Amino acid sequence: MCADEGTLSPNDILLFKDVCALVSSIFHFKFHSNLERLKESYAPVNPDLDTKTPYPKIDNEKSILETRLVAELKELLNAANFEEITQVDLDCALQEESLFKIKLNVDFNDFEQVLFFRRGESIKQETLSRWFGLSKKTIKFINYDRVVIYVKYKEQHYFEQQQRKQLFFQPGSTIIKLFQNIPRADLEMLFPNTEVRMKTIDKFIIGVPAVVGGIVMLATKLGATLLLTWTLLAFWLNMHQEPVTLDQTALLGLAAGFGALGAFLWKQFSNFKNRKIQFMKTLTDSLYFKNLDNNTGVFHRLIDAAEEEECKETILAYYFLLKAGSSLNIEELDQQIEHWFQSQYQHAFDFEISDAIKKLIDLGLVEQSGEQLSALSLHQARLQLDRLWDGYFEFDH
Repeated sequence: MCADEGTLSPNDILLFKDVCALVSSIFHFKFHSNLERLKESYAPVNPDLDTKTPYPKIDNEKSILETRLVAELKELLNAANFEEITQVDLDCALQEESLFKIKLNVDFNDFEQVLFFRRGESIKQETLSRWFGLSKKTIKFINYDRVVIYVKYKEQHYFEQQQRKQLFFQPGSTIIKLFQNIPRADLEMLFPNTEVRMKTIDKFIIGVPAVVGGIVMLATKLGATLLLTWTLLAFWLNMHQEPVTLDQTALLGLAAGFGALGAFLWKQFSNFKNRKIQFMKTLTDSLYFKNLDNNTGVFHRLIDAAEEEECKETILAYYFLLKAGSSLNIEELDQQIEHWFQSQYQHAFDFEISDAIKKLIDLGLVEQSGEQLSALSLHQARLQLDRLWDGYFEFDH
């Protein structure tokens, strides 16, 4: 975008691309070490680990690594411009009505720690059909472009105390998942132990036809069978003395009646199970297309996103200082960048100017005079970054 703007000469464009390549390489090198530390910290609680790990070497090493994992993950998410979803926001989300036509239930007692992070918040609207499509309702909702969930399960002894043996997860493990396009009201569906429950309307949809059908069956097909059954019970309980004659016709009638009753009950049970399976499929289909990555795969995506954000912020701040041709203070630089995005791309956002300036200072690409900042020339910047890059591989032995 910057090189195509037309403010740089052809020779300066080549130098600018060299500067961008060096900035990208430096951040890639730095974030690679972050990735290795994350993988090391995650190893003791990684449910997908397929190699043996020497951890823990001491009794409390696992907890030390977990604490470091959370701290480093938060730092990485901050670099990738994610914000933590507070407990207050999460409680509000759990109270809101889900956009899905299903009721969800989460057992929070399974978890020792739960963290949510999100990036990109917007207001969207969607039209939902109600009453079997007879009416429609348009609702507005808060949507998150990206959501990261960090969930640590409780240890094995907790589930043993609860007498839960068939677990679909590894007690004491930690799962990390990355999702896209999640309405705030649907954060509940991201929990790994989410169970589908029926809403009241769904219970009516199944229950009312079952009751009506049962009454009709009693009145038409089971009347004679129930009468004969009651007569037999009354005789066996000495409620009357007249014996009941059970001939072949009566036995066939009893068998047919109870067979019809069994078939009716099985049909209602099947209707209930099929509707629950339908709800589960709705939830699974949604998560299938919204899930971007899991566990260590999330680290790679976040590292890539953080690299992108760091590079873009640094290059934009340097370019606009270079373009100004004179020194600027932080407020002036921030306004120029935000105005450029608004005028060129009709996109308004809050540029993190303080973070960008800090990175420029760390890289040695700006000169400061009080509150004024000025950029090194492209040639000087390339030399500075080249020296910085070479310095990473200098050894004393």
